[in-house]
Amino acid sequence: MASGRGDLKIEVDNDIDIDKVVDEELSAKENATAGDNLTKRKPKKVHRQNSKENVVSSNFIQGPRSWKNSRRSRNGYGRGLPKKGGAGGKGVWGLPGSELLETYEDVNDPNFDSENMNNGDVELKAIIPDVSNEEIKKKIEPIILEYFENGDTHEASISIEDCITLNHRDVLVEQVIEIALDHKPSHREMTSVLISDLFGHVITEYDITKAFENLLSNLNDLILDVPDAPTVLGNFIARAVADDCIPPKFITATKEKSDNKDFQEALIHADTLLSMKHGLVRLDNVWGVGGALRPVKALSRQMALLLQEFVSSSDLEEAGRCLRLLEVPHFHHELVYEAIVMALEANNAAKEEALCNLLKSLATAVLVTPDQMERGFLRVFDDLPDISMDVPLAYIILDRFVDRCHKAGFLTEQIIQKLPSRGRKRFVSEGDQQFIKNFKH
Repeated sequence: MASGRGDLKIEVDNDIDIDKVVDEELSAKENATAGDNLTKRKPKKVHRQNSKENVVSSNFIQGPRSWKNSRRSRNGYGRGLPKKGGAGGKGVWGLPGSELLETYEDVNDPNFDSENMNNGDVELKAIIPDVSNEEIKKKIEPIILEYFENGDTHEASISIEDCITLNHRDVLVEQVIEIALDHKPSHREMTSVLISDLFGHVITEYDITKAFENLLSNLNDLILDVPDAPTVLGNFIARAVADDCIPPKFITATKEKSDNKDFQEALIHADTLLSMKHGLVRLDNVWGVGGALRPVKALSRQMALLLQEFVSSSDLEEAGRCLRLLEVPHFHHELVYEAIVMALEANNAAKEEALCNLLKSLATAVLVTPDQMERGFLRVFDDLPDISMDVPLAYIILDRFVDRCHKAGFLTEQIIQKLPSRGRKRFVSEGDQQFIKNFKH
């Protein structure tokens, strides 16, 4: 076909497929464009790094053998860490700890039984071995003795919760009271405070009542070591009622369980304490006010009574025991002071000898420390002018008593050097009268 407009001439060959030619030209253009893109793309720089990211070493070069069994990625991508966090691959154990996160069955296990594992007949339970009472007591005793030293109930409760199970807490209360029976009143007061603080958190009413019932049934054995065990146990029961740890009906309900004399004595004593006027308030001091909480006048009065009892009995062991029960080692200088003043007022060689022996015994047993001994003597030296107003021969008696104590060997040279000497007034002697008369004339 030819057109008559200009020289444009288009010839069409009927044997050629036009659609096929167009497709071939388009595909050729696409291939050319893809080739240009490939030539323009920059080659990716492969950065290899050690699998241990936290270890940085600029001078250390890994040898070829060290990468032989490495499971890190070798395709140049990623951070160079092991595949699947070290859990992938043949012959590996998986992630550390994965055996705890998944429940799987090992078919190769000789104890494997698919029927028993899948039918639900097997039930796994935690087995807690039973502990005897003797083992529990061995665990409790160091905790209680440490509590007697520091008085921290919170620390004691934490230790008890860690080592004593819930079904043995009654043995705990029983053992605590038994330990307190062998200790002084201040420790018994601490025991009552501990029971009150643990109640509701660590121990229950059932634990306390069961412990008291066991102690009452074993009262005959406790009396062998503690003769006043019924009275002491009655104090514990009354104090527990006052602290709202056990109900008051516990006494009346327990009285019917036994006709034993000591059993009834403990409960009657507890009932008497609770029946007193303002009994619940007074039970706060059922163990007495011990140690430094007592007023100074009360301590001084008790020490004076101690010295009077010693002078009449001359029992050194009893005097030492009474001094320990006062629990005031920082106030023992008062005993030394009272003993010296008693010797000055007595003006008796026998009493001076007895009091000297008492001070020597206390110093030898270190019940009265050298510092407290020196402080007591120095207090007397300072108050001697006032004492001499009531005891005119105080200076002479003190000099004699100090010399006796120095010979006994418990006074230091520092105390003797500080011994005061009274300045004697010089009266006119017979020989000086003539000179005085001549001087007047």
